[in-house]
Amino acid sequence: MKFLNKIAIVTGASSGIGACVAQQFAFEGAKVVLVGRNTSNLKEVQKSLPSAAESLILSADIRDGDTAIVNRTIERFGHIDILVNSAGILKSGTIESTKVEDFDEVLDVNLRSIFKLTQRVIPHLEKTKGNIVNVSSITGYRSFPNALSYCVSKSALDQFTRCTALDLAPKGIRVNCVSPGTVTTNIHQRSGMNEQQYAAYIEKGKVTHALGRVGHVSEIANAILFLAGDSASFVTGCILLVDGGKHNLVSPVDDPSIM
Repeated sequence: MKFLNKIAIVTGASSGIGACVAQQFAFEGAKVVLVGRNTSNLKEVQKSLPSAAESLILSADIRDGDTAIVNRTIERFGHIDILVNSAGILKSGTIESTKVEDFDEVLDVNLRSIFKLTQRVIPHLEKTKGNIVNVSSITGYRSFPNALSYCVSKSALDQFTRCTALDLAPKGIRVNCVSPGTVTTNIHQRSGMNEQQYAAYIEKGKVTHALGRVGHVSEIANAILFLAGDSASFVTGCILLVDGGKHNLVSPVDDPSIM
């Protein structure tokens, strides 16, 4: 198994990409720390792991839980090999309609919390020559209307990934990033889309992605495990687009819907 006895912290592990990443790490032999705010969802994800897998649930708000996340992981497992920053939120809005408190919240969750947790985990990753994988978005690469705060947060996360990769390379720590296109998760419903709007949005994905469909969480998780594993030992500072070719299509200004 590729990650046998590796210790992997996965934020946003209660649903979507984070949950799938945690499952795949566990199936590859890793001991997984599941971080999220929804305890009941975390328990369901934990139940889906292989029976022999060791795991730890940490119910925490990623915005202020960095110290507890690292300390409790070390107390339980003794070291840290991998950090996957998958937690994130989406709020729609233009420069005119976005409230400053919503802008601040998106930047706080999608960027500032990652900054804090990354700082906290560096001494432990230096000991293991571990690595970090951030989960960004195609919105960090291309601009979309009515998604100002989310686009800004993901663009900043891409640059954060490149800068920290350079800063941490002398310590033997790799830092990379995946940028998904549209993926079937619940982030859009959490941002306010109703079922009908979401169904229409997924249907539209057939024309907004070159491959003619939206992605599955397992496809993003596969890319994350690649970057976190030994097969990517000479890869750092990479922003890996896993978007079904969406970045190559015509300007999204022609389509005013979110992403």
